[in-house]
Amino acid sequence: MSAPEAAAASVETDAGADAGADASDAVRGDDEPGGGTNGVEQPRRALATVLAIVFIDLLGFGIIVPILPYYVRSFGVSDVYIGLLAASYSLLQFVFAPLLGRLSDEHGRRPVLMLSVAGSAIAWTLFGLGAEFEALFGVAGGVGTLFVARMVAGAMGGNVATAQAYVADVTTRENRAGALGLIGAAFGLGFVFGPALGGLLASDPVVAAARDGFPAFVPATRFSLPSFAAAGLAVLACAATYAFLPEPSRHRTASAERTGVVAGFLDAARSPTLRPYVLTFLLVSVAFSGMQVVFVPFAADTFGYGEAETALLLTYIGVLGVVNQAVVVGRLSRRYRDDALAVVGALALVASLAVVPFTPALGAALVPPSLLAGAPAWLTPALVALLVDLALLSVGNGLLNVALTTLVSAAAPADEQGAAFGVTQSAGSLGRTVGPPAMTALYVLAPWPPFVLGAVLAVGVVAVLVGTVYGHSRDAGDAAGPEG
Repeated sequence: MSAPEAAAASVETDAGADAGADASDAVRGDDEPGGGTNGVEQPRRALATVLAIVFIDLLGFGIIVPILPYYVRSFGVSDVYIGLLAASYSLLQFVFAPLLGRLSDEHGRRPVLMLSVAGSAIAWTLFGLGAEFEALFGVAGGVGTLFVARMVAGAMGGNVATAQAYVADVTTRENRAGALGLIGAAFGLGFVFGPALGGLLASDPVVAAARDGFPAFVPATRFSLPSFAAAGLAVLACAATYAFLPEPSRHRTASAERTGVVAGFLDAARSPTLRPYVLTFLLVSVAFSGMQVVFVPFAADTFGYGEAETALLLTYIGVLGVVNQAVVVGRLSRRYRDDALAVVGALALVASLAVVPFTPALGAALVPPSLLAGAPAWLTPALVALLVDLALLSVGNGLLNVALTTLVSAAAPADEQGAAFGVTQSAGSLGRTVGPPAMTALYVLAPWPPFVLGAVLAVGVVAVLVGTVYGHSRDAGDAAGPEG
């Protein structure tokens, strides 16, 4: 998972001066003819605004993350339902991401963003009423309500493709990586503040205060309060889009020239330039989504964490994401090729995913007790090993995602950026439909298989990327012809 200006300021303040420099570099010179701003008079302000909107939207999403597994377990059902809920979200996102991307190409970025965040507000409100529906219709009614809410949220959750396309509209091609990295930073900020806010709203003092202050007909529980807060933030994001985001005056493709969702996905899969990236997004999403879904139950079962401790751990991950995607990735993208960064990121994922379930044993073996002398009791060798491994995971994920997004943008025509991002996000959503139920089913058997399988899939990502780099190099050599 504050005013738009405050959220935009958070991108620069929390990420550091380098993030602010990246934002300026991403739009520098865009006011000149041919700069790529598509008629937006103040591209820097527009970029800051869309980053703020993404931040607010992801802040609401982040609020839900630490409570979701505990919410499902409160109904007395299997952990497999955690994965099925995640899959229902991603399945609808798979269908609607390309549709929203294409609608944004045809009818504008701004109305699509408004529609999607307004729908998210409805979904999160319904999500918070799961216990009320359980009281009326039993466990099936309560769990069913969660599924309906997650499916609506998934349908609206394809708006990241539209946000990415908007960034592509107002930046030049050579500076796009830095700006897209800031989209990743806005995601990270959402997961810095979102889980922390979710853990706070789920705490006993806040719930007790809400019960005393709310009208009797408003449910105030450790699950409803974070959900209603997410809905309120979605309303705020919708208002910010309406008030502050200008619509680029770019060329729009007629709907008659568009194809359906499945046809568009298959077209991209057949494209020699987009096919490897579609496959890569698919593999990464299966691996990473499985890890994400089982991570909170893993933290609860292995480390004994509740909502508050899990929220702090997720906040740590979010801070790492901001630093990596706003500072580290921006710097590296100016010095190294995107395909090389993608390979390095995938290799980091292989190592870090494989290590996660074994961090307690590794901590006991590698972290000397003297290192933690005088440290708080909660800072155990197992936790130190986990924190170090999560840092590597964050670096790999940041490098891979930003590099892949930039490669997709370079491979797509200027008037089809929304559709291209929609198709690749759709591939990611398909992976997130398959990964969570499969990984949670494996987790029910033992804690380690989901993480190890994720590492194996990341090896496949490395193979696809290396093959793509080699193929491009060979094609370039053939085009150059023999010397002399």
